[in-house]
Amino acid sequence: METRNLRRLETSLHSKLEVLRWAMESMLQHSTCQRFETDCKDLIAMIADPQARPSFSAELEVIQILQMCFPEFKISYIPRA
Repeated sequence: METRNLRRLETSLHSKLEVLRWAMESMLQHSTCQRFETDCKDLIAMIADPQARPSFSAELEVIQILQMCFPEFKISYIPRA
């Protein structure tokens, strides 16, 4: 899903947050999926502790709001290799 055409963002981490937001919104409309996967450990750490990265506060607030729609939300690390 990360190959989706998105506007240019500041960093790759911003892009990964945007992709996660898009995936969560899509799953709300089209699936009962509760589990998401990423190859980015930093993304998982940011979601676990949003205050650790204040520069991402706006993006993380949206993710936190979306998480409330997924009672069994889980995000897992899947290495690329």
